Order: sequence, then structure tokens, then C-alpha cells
Amino acid sequence: MSDESNMMQEDEVTEKVYDSRLMARLLKFARKYWHLFLLSVLFLFAATLVDLARPYLMGTAIDEYIKKSNIAALNRLGLYFVLLIAAGFVFNLLQIYVLSYAGQYIIYNIRQLVFTHLQKLPLSFYDKNPVGRLVTRITNDTETLNDMYTNVLITLLKDFSILAGTLVIMFRLNTTLTLITLAVMPAVLVLTVIFRIKIRKVYRNVRTAIAKVNSAISENISGMRVIQLFNKEKPNFESFHKIGREYYKASMREVVTFGLFRPLIEMVSSLAISLLIWFGGGKVMDNSLEFGVLYALVNYIALLFQPINDLAEKYNILQSSMAASERIFMILDTPAEEDAGNLLLDEKTASGDIEFKNVWFAYNGENWVLKDVSFKVPAGGTVAIVGHTGAGKTSVINLLSRFYEIQRGDILINGVSIKDIQKASLRKAIGVVLQDVFLFSGKLKDNIRLNEEGITDEKLQSVTRHVNADGFISRLPNGYEEEVMERGSTFSSGQRQLLAFARALAFDPAILVLDEATSSIDTETEMLIQDALTKLTENRTTIIIAHRLSTIQHADKIIVLHKGRVHESGTHQELLAARGMYYSLYQLQYQQQAAGGTNQ
Repeated sequence: MSDESNMMQEDEVTEKVYDSRLMARLLKFARKYWHLFLLSVLFLFAATLVDLARPYLMGTAIDEYIKKSNIAALNRLGLYFVLLIAAGFVFNLLQIYVLSYAGQYIIYNIRQLVFTHLQKLPLSFYDKNPVGRLVTRITNDTETLNDMYTNVLITLLKDFSILAGTLVIMFRLNTTLTLITLAVMPAVLVLTVIFRIKIRKVYRNVRTAIAKVNSAISENISGMRVIQLFNKEKPNFESFHKIGREYYKASMREVVTFGLFRPLIEMVSSLAISLLIWFGGGKVMDNSLEFGVLYALVNYIALLFQPINDLAEKYNILQSSMAASERIFMILDTPAEEDAGNLLLDEKTASGDIEFKNVWFAYNGENWVLKDVSFKVPAGGTVAIVGHTGAGKTSVINLLSRFYEIQRGDILINGVSIKDIQKASLRKAIGVVLQDVFLFSGKLKDNIRLNEEGITDEKLQSVTRHVNADGFISRLPNGYEEEVMERGSTFSSGQRQLLAFARALAFDPAILVLDEATSSIDTETEMLIQDALTKLTENRTTIIIAHRLSTIQHADKIIVLHKGRVHESGTHQELLAARGMYYSLYQLQYQQQAAGGTNQ
């Protein structure tokens, strides 16, 4: 199943508008701020009382003061009304501020929790989950939850309070007219049920469509180099246009569904007011009902239908929040990287021999990538691992750093199983330089020290000189303060490799791993790279995953992997004399280099 299919399935994880299990977990995040929510509720009830009081005061003014020409009392009531409106404004402002303050802190905590948990997940999790999806979880989904905390949880209380308060006051003003008005409520219930059924399907289609759009955007931006290289802008645009049209149609159906619900409810509200005026107007004319009471009832009808009108928006927010929370909890419920080891590597142990002992490993099931692999790297020595693509070379590095756990066999450092060593301690002792060097956005010096405060500027400059990186750094406009663009796009492959060497040396690891670290260097910096490698590997136990065989001839031992097994091993000269697979690889590369030189 494709990543896009997985993403769309995940975007439809729930169709429930309300899930008590998820809501209970969400409320746990709010528990810390209960006092703010309580304060918000108090302000909310105060604002609600103001809303409920206004029609009543207007009706009283009409019947008691305007009708009886009591100007002095009317002036006092006018003053009270102004003060009431001002108080309502203050209560609403305070309620919104306090609720938003609590909501933002809750979302901040959730976002921090998700990010922290992501850092603890095994690499196998990232093999199955696209980066774009995870970014969406931390940004969009957490923001969706913010809408629930601030626009649903507390404001639902206000809606129920207005409904209950309005009905109580209406019945006290006139029971008969209130019952006549409520005759339209069955129509409201029918419309609400139909809306819920329709909007659920529409909402699901919108989520599926936006997932396709996000996937297409992410994929096309990441592959822009290939798109432009093969001149595929037009067909790619047509494909994206089709996906965009699907999202447009789904969104328009959502707009139409919401657009129909509100006017229909407004129409029912107008019908209720018409009934009220029809029956109530006659009573006013025969003096069996005060005009002010009728005026108040008309205003209360409008107040009664206000929460019902808001139902559509709250329904959408609640459904979005349930889906977003389930996706967030799917991440939080993913087991963190296990670490049964409790031993700490000391400098002496970390500097010892490394031994792979009958190691079997598979990423999935029993599709073995490594099969009964055994070899030893002597303390302070250098071992190179070569082989065709897919032979299992990089897996060796992943296992040594315990990014993945082996299924059979053992890996020992100075006789100690790495399963017994704390992962943080193990990885601190291993410095890895990858073929594809990852540079973070920010200052160049921070990309070398990786926010490790113990690495001073003096040490930084010392290690860059040692690995020959100071030459190009000194030519940069801002030197070590130079801003690095995303993924270090403004640096050449060789410059990024030198920075990776400096990064590794700055942390002074006992064990050094070079994973195809010299396979993509440019000619101008090749000599600098080779000199840096010699300095970097000095007095360190080193494992080199190599593609260019010319770079590993000095290794103490070369191991040839083939289909997950150790096919042969020995020094460069021994393997050439044996005329086996290594000899064939060497001859092939020699011929390619010769052909390249001739073509040049």
C-alpha cells in the first residue's frame, strides 16, 4: 500500500463526532488549567446573564415607562442598560482572553509533547511515515485542537445556558405563546439530523481530497529537480490540476451544505417569529397582552435560534478535533525506542574491539538483509566494508548504533554486548559521517557543534583546521557566522563532507563510521578529503562503508558483503591476489575510471 493510501486512511481514522475516550484524554491536558477554565466559565455566565437581561429590560421599558410616560424612570433604565452593555463587553472580552490564554498553553504543551515523543521513536517509524504527514500532525492538527478548546468546550456551556435561560424566561412571560413558538422545533430537529448525515460524508470527502493535495505538493516540491530535468512541468500541472479540482468540488459541496443549513434554520426562526406575531399581535390588540412582552418574546426567539445556527460550525470543529486528536494520539501511542541497556560506556571500553558475532537481521519478517555475519574490528584499527548495492553494508552501521535491533547473534564492544549498553551512551561513543550530509538551517558553527555548549569556538576552529575545512570557511562572507540554507544547498558536496568531518571530530568519538563518505566528492577537494580522512581515523576504531575502492586500500581489513553474507575478507593486496569478487569490483571501477579519463 502506498504512503498516499496510508495517509488518506489515517485522515479518515474516525467518523465519530464525539468520542468519550478521546475527549477524556484531551481533558487531561486541560486539567492543569482548571482554574482558568473555571474563571472563563464565570465570565461566560456573567456575559450570558447580560444577553438574557437585555430583551427583558427593553420589554419592561416599553410597558412600564414609555407607555406610562415615566421619563425619570426611563432615563434611569437607559443608564442601567448602557452599564449592562458595557459590563457584557468586559465579561465577553475577559472570557475570550482567559480561554484563549489557557487554550494556547494547552496546545503548546501538546505540541511539545508530540515533538519530544517523535525524537524518541525508532527509525523504523520514520521509514513508514512521510515527513509531511508528521509536520501536519505537529502544526495543523494541534491547531485544530485549539479550536476545540476555545470554541467548543466552554462556548457549548454558553449555548446551553442561553437555550435554558431563554426558555425559562419565555415561559414566565407567556406560556401559551412560548408553546406555539416551540411548535417549529420538530422541523429544527429533522433539519439537524439531515445536516449531520450529509455533513459527515461531505467532511470525509474534503479530508480525503486535502490529503491528496498535500501529498502531491510535498512530492512535487521534493522532486522539482527531476521534474525540470525531464521537462515534465506541464503533465505534472495537469495531474495536480485534476487533484485540485477534486478538492475544489469537495469544498464547494461543504460550502453548499453549510450554506443550506443556516438559511433553513433562519427560515424556521422567521416562521416562529411569524407565529408569535400572528397570535401575539391579536392579544396585544385586544389588550390581553402587553406590547413590551411581545417585543421581548420576539427578541428571545432570535436569541433561542442563535446557538442552533452556531451548531454547524461547532459540529465541524468537533468532528475535526476528534479526527485530529486520534491522529495525534496514534503518534503518542507509538511505543518509544526501547532501551533495555543500563551500562554506560567508559572511554576504555569504547576504545576496544568491535565484534559482529553470527548476526542475522531483517527489516521486515524474515527477509534477511544480513545472514550470519561475523567479523572483528581491532581496537584502533580500520575495517572497510564493500559490496554491491543492497548487500547490507549500511545495515551494519544501523545495527552498531542500535537504530535497529538484531534478530539473532550479537554485537560486542570490548566483549560487552551493545544490548546491555545504554543507547545514549553508545551513540555518544560513535561518530557517523554519512554520504548525504544533512545540514540544518542556521549558522554554520551551530551545524558543527549541534548546540553542544561544551564545544568552544576555539575547539571549533581547531577541528575545522584539522580536517581542512577552514579554507573555504574563511572565504565565506560571514565565516563561521554564515547562514546555512535548507539542507546546505549553497555548499558543494565536498564542502558538506568536510563540515561533516569537522562535526565528527568536534565530538571526539572513540568509534568512527564513514558511510559512503567519499563517494560524491568533487575533484577539487578530493585531496583535502583524503588528508582529512587520514587525520580523522588516526587512533580511532574505524568502519568504512566504501563505494570507491581507491579510498580504502590502506584499511587493515576489507570485508566483501554479498547478498547479506561475508563473501571474502582480507587486505587490499590479499583480495586482489585471490581474484574473487573484490578483484572483479576493482577491475570494473578501474576500467570505468580509465574510460572517464579518456573521455575527458
